[in-house]
Amino acid sequence: MKYVVAFGKFWWNFIVGDDWVAAVMIIAAIGITALVAAGGIASWWVMPLAVLLVLVVSLRRATASG
Repeated sequence: MKYVVAFGKFWWNFIVGDDWVAAVMIIAAIGITALVAAGGIASWWVMPLAVLLVLVVSLRRATASG
């Protein structure tokens, strides 16, 4: 059982890391991309915009708290 817990902790740390807000925003961006693609619209532009937004939010949070 300890191997399962260690495996879960590894993936939590790898995906979420120090900034859970960024992880949630990226998961939301993946969902939005899927919805846009399912609607028949070209969805290539969603993720670059999401990455830019996540970067801005993450940097603002890091500079405001430090």
